[in-house]
Amino acid sequence: MYAHEMTRAVNGGWPTLDRAYSYTDSGDGSTRTVDSAGAFFINELERLDPTLHMPLAAVSWSRDVDLREDVTIADESASFTNSSFAAPGGIVPTGINWGGKVSTAIAGIAVDLAKTAQPLNLWEMELKYSIPELESAIKVGRPIDQQKFEGLNLKHQMDIDQVVYVGDATMNMFGLYNNTGVTANTAVAGASSSTHWSAKTPAEILADVNTLLNNTWAASGYSVIPDRLLVPPAQYGILVAQVVSTAGNISILKFLEENNLAAQRGGRLEIYPCKWSIGMGVGGTPQVLGTVDRAVAYSKDPLRVRYPMTPLQKTPIQYQGIYHVTTYYCRLGNIEFIYPSTFSYLDGI
Repeated sequence: MYAHEMTRAVNGGWPTLDRAYSYTDSGDGSTRTVDSAGAFFINELERLDPTLHMPLAAVSWSRDVDLREDVTIADESASFTNSSFAAPGGIVPTGINWGGKVSTAIAGIAVDLAKTAQPLNLWEMELKYSIPELESAIKVGRPIDQQKFEGLNLKHQMDIDQVVYVGDATMNMFGLYNNTGVTANTAVAGASSSTHWSAKTPAEILADVNTLLNNTWAASGYSVIPDRLLVPPAQYGILVAQVVSTAGNISILKFLEENNLAAQRGGRLEIYPCKWSIGMGVGGTPQVLGTVDRAVAYSKDPLRVRYPMTPLQKTPIQYQGIYHVTTYYCRLGNIEFIYPSTFSYLDGI
């Protein structure tokens, strides 16, 4: 009889996604750890499901931000410009540029271009497996090279997800949820004296959403109304589950989508759940439930916000003794807030 304990293997400094298992022999009590390529002890009366079940993980960055695809692996930074215009008045210095038949001084327009440059950092990860590993995996019908690639690709996607939403403090990067140039407001308390949506009425939640949209609209000089709202998963569940009886027994989510400021102005507000909302408010602890959550309103438009990155590439396979080694790499940038004024945060919901 064997007692199996699955652990993560680390060989020669390279993290691996093939599993290691330890087993205790009931005869001598000794414990041995074996690096497994997917070969298991199977009882004669055991039916092993051959399906490879990957770790549970979800990323949503591609849903919430557009890519800037003109960058290349040779680029070390990505930049963009913002234009400012200045024009003196005509007859009245601060007024309209009226002209006349005998005008001798005609006002002109002044343009100022400000450039914002941000680094494109290299992302690298090595994929390595030995010939014996590969042969063993082939024999049992579970390709170790493909499994390791799936793990590498998952790590790549999860890293992008983090950088897009919250950046990386070690690299002085920020994301959709923590740009210091975006105004953060705290939700007002409802009749229950709480700011949390779980304690508010549908009308109070709608007031929070419209206040957030209106504040963003005002910050942009009343030129842009947000078309996207990201909220924590728990609050999204409240919007979906609770019904507004006075509006024909529809969900709060549907009620918000039909009655928000953007919809009344002929636009559309899309509301999505995002796990990165948890604890991102001022005074909260990121990714810790029960702290200060944050909602973010913005316009999903590459002219307002976008993310620069290059496709994942790899080096030719190299042979190091009995190992096959290849390195996957790309460049990941910092999210580009072309117009930070088209963003707003709402904390404490």
